[in-house]
Amino acid sequence: MGNVVLNLEMSKINEMKNYYAKQLVDKNIPGSVFAAKTPACMITAYKSGKVLFQGNDCESEAGRWGSPAGVPSKKPSAAKGKGEAKGDLPPGIGGMSAIGSDEVGTGDFFGPITVVAAYVRKEDIPLLKELGVRDSKDLNDEKIISIAKVIKDVVPFSLMTLKNEKYNQVQRSGMSQGKMKALLHNQAILNVLEKISPAKPEAILIDQFVQPSTYFQHLKGQKAIANKDVYFSTKAEGIHLAVAAASILARYAFIQYIDKLSEAAGFKIPKGAGSQVDVAAAKLILSKGRECLPSYVKLHFANTDKAIAIVNKKRN
Repeated sequence: MGNVVLNLEMSKINEMKNYYAKQLVDKNIPGSVFAAKTPACMITAYKSGKVLFQGNDCESEAGRWGSPAGVPSKKPSAAKGKGEAKGDLPPGIGGMSAIGSDEVGTGDFFGPITVVAAYVRKEDIPLLKELGVRDSKDLNDEKIISIAKVIKDVVPFSLMTLKNEKYNQVQRSGMSQGKMKALLHNQAILNVLEKISPAKPEAILIDQFVQPSTYFQHLKGQKAIANKDVYFSTKAEGIHLAVAAASILARYAFIQYIDKLSEAAGFKIPKGAGSQVDVAAAKLILSKGRECLPSYVKLHFANTDKAIAIVNKKRN
């Protein structure tokens, strides 16, 4: 499926909305002005002035309204400065067609670990830049949601979610969090490789959480990705937009899951592992009983004992 982005004045966007009046669709997309669907193209216009055309007929449909934005005048190159490719990373990796993977939730007391692998073709890099894809740590939740809802239909990806019940079960069995993450990254990447086949990425870039030798050691006995053209780097979101896109999609999934936990708990569940989660867990124990904790939290975190101490203090 093709993608084209235009940068237009709001007057032109309103003109488009009138033009597609009979093809408007009721999509609740944050920051959007309208969404419309023609037989061969999906059009989403944003308050920022960007208009995204997706589909087999996207180029001719976009041509009605202007010239594509962000068309590169030369082959994209690796990002410079922060996140610059270094070490054993190949020169120009930032401009390659690549699969990137990243995870969210490993340091959060509440909620699951979410891992995403995403494939970004070199020709789609300018589009993702136009859509605001960058390191998810630089984006607030509202922006994460807005970007994720668009790019999930642009890039092939796979989401792996390790829910709290399963996390606590395998952690008690002696599995380290590092091995959990390696297994999740590996499966997400395998899923994406299958989705894009017969196409093959020029590189696979994993946001590094462990030494490469340890990563592959964790995968012994599993169907594993071949280690050819597989690279590891910290701050990988700044090296290739595939990792940045994976980071955004993983955080989007995590946010959605925390919202579900909040609904089940009856109050807003906080993120992180600070004192606020101790108070929230204590509130949960007092309202639902200690037996509910395995469904909500990572039990081996020190926050569990702190929450229980708060409960005991309130009861005494």
